[in-house]
Amino acid sequence: MSVAEVMRPHPITVRPHHTVRSCVASLLVLGGIALGREALTLRMVAVGALIVLLLWPESLAGASFQLSFAAIVAIVALHENPRTRAWFARRDESWPARIGRALFALILTGIAVEVALAPIALFHFHRQGLYGAFANVVAIPLTTFIIMPLEALALLFDIASWGGPFWSLAGMALRLLLALAHATASAPGALATLPSMPTSAFALMVTGGVWMLLWRTHWRRLGAIPLLIGAMWALATPAPDLILTGDGRHLALRTPDGSYAILRARAGDYVRDLLSETAGSDTELTLIEDLADARCNRDICVADLNRGGRRWRVLATRSSLLVPVGNLARACADADIVISDRRLPRTCAPRWLKADRPLLARTGGMAILLGPRPRVDTVAERVGRHPWVPDQRRSSRAEESPDPGQLRGSKSTPS
Repeated sequence: MSVAEVMRPHPITVRPHHTVRSCVASLLVLGGIALGREALTLRMVAVGALIVLLLWPESLAGASFQLSFAAIVAIVALHENPRTRAWFARRDESWPARIGRALFALILTGIAVEVALAPIALFHFHRQGLYGAFANVVAIPLTTFIIMPLEALALLFDIASWGGPFWSLAGMALRLLLALAHATASAPGALATLPSMPTSAFALMVTGGVWMLLWRTHWRRLGAIPLLIGAMWALATPAPDLILTGDGRHLALRTPDGSYAILRARAGDYVRDLLSETAGSDTELTLIEDLADARCNRDICVADLNRGGRRWRVLATRSSLLVPVGNLARACADADIVISDRRLPRTCAPRWLKADRPLLARTGGMAILLGPRPRVDTVAERVGRHPWVPDQRRSSRAEESPDPGQLRGSKSTPS
């Protein structure tokens, strides 16, 4: 789960730069043209992907590689299809029909790219724009025929110090492009959000999508089966009840109305945006201390959650001040989950989960789903599967104990 990206304990991001992939693709295209072959084909995409993976195999798990090649495959597969190729082909017709055909091709290509990128964007970033294909009808011609030529002219006339007017015009065009982007992003229903999805659901959608893009015969229709199964599985996955960053300082708690409340009022915009994205929520974050079922002082917050027919009590520290050991022990004993950015004493023994600094140093960020079968998903659990990441002790699911005294199974209903 991508909550993982909230705060990774030992981040290792060794990825080829976008420029390297662009260079590889450009060389392949030029080589194909020099050999008299059609350059923009799925074979070219496959060779480019093979070269990148031979040099940087770890990039396969990264969003950058997946988004780049998914977009290219969608575009090439669409334009290689005999029906779309015949429709997009130039012909002797009036200029309004020619412009309409070009706009339709642009919109259809944009929709194909948006559909191909949606599962990847939702898996990694928990959100996906819905109007990008239509915004590109204006953005692509504006960039291609106005902004880029103006910038080229400005650079050319800068030799004689006459580039000012062209830079001014380019700035106006860029402001128009930004205004279009803001208008598209703020339009009603412009953003689809999803809190998280199982890796298996994502794999099914990718498998089905690739199958449908690569096959040209009727066999491609079979790819719709795993694609739909993965999509329904992802949509049916419930949102986490608690999201915890890897340093233990920030906690997001799901409220009864589906929004989220955070622990610290002084959390910055970056942390707020990160927690909102991980939760798949586009609503404003409130404070835990403002909830009806929460009690907070300057050091500790205690909140009660009703999930799966039982009440869960969550205790979280939110200051650097030390709480008297006796008081802390009694509060921990009355709680099901204790969260802290400090090392808690052994006398702090909650009924189910103790997520303090020693445990979080091994697990990283957590997403906790409460209910009849509570589950804990961690950063280390996902990242540790990759061979290029240093070995880390993983935190198992709720039924398993990552460390004696840290995670406890409790059959009794908390009081």
